Amino acid sequence: MAKTVLTERDILNAVKTGKKTFFVDKNTVVTPSAKDKAKELKVGFTDKKDESAQPQPPKPAESYTAATISNSNVGSNLIVIGSDHGGFETKEMLKKYLGELGYRTLDVGTNSEEACDYPDYAFAVARIVAKGEAWRGIMVDATGVASSIVCNKIPGIRAVACYNEFVAHSSREHNDANVLTLGAKSLGTEVIKSIVKVWLETWFGGGRHKKRVDKITDVERKFSKGSNQ
Repeated sequence: MAKTVLTERDILNAVKTGKKTFFVDKNTVVTPSAKDKAKELKVGFTDKKDESAQPQPPKPAESYTAATISNSNVGSNLIVIGSDHGGFETKEMLKKYLGELGYRTLDVGTNSEEACDYPDYAFAVARIVAKGEAWRGIMVDATGVASSIVCNKIPGIRAVACYNEFVAHSSREHNDANVLTLGAKSLGTEVIKSIVKVWLETWFGGGRHKKRVDKITDVERKFSKGSNQ
């Protein structure tokens, strides 16, 4: 059964509607930031389900397009995925694999192996994650490096080009990375699958790591538009 992910944004959105209790069970993963925000806002958790108050869980393996996302109640568990022409075949493979893992996908293109520019699609992936319209993002090009550079220009994005499971785990546990970039021409299919699975299933460690991620955010703010520093 697919895991349901409860994020800080879910807590904030619920509080706006007056909700003060969340149902959690063994298939619910509460992120560290969600726990912190719940404590701050005095939101509780219960294992007793109120069917009338709980939204139905998303259907796994559901796929969205950019044209339909604005009219969809996407919530968490949605992965936005994109690629350039070099990563197109890998992107199509990953969409199927993500469905098998129980995730929904939003494909922002490209839609063929015709030559295109990776910054366009990397920006689309990162922007959707930054706006909170998808839980996490995955972008595929030849090496993963080029797209990570683009994604990291977007405020709120921490993109990482992963090349093995250790890096994938560390980027999530230590850095709270929210966009994964992959190299279709530098990694094999099974390695890519293993990286994606580890990256999606590893949770931010919080604690001393949160302090360091907060410092990353501080640097971002110093150089944001309008800053005098």
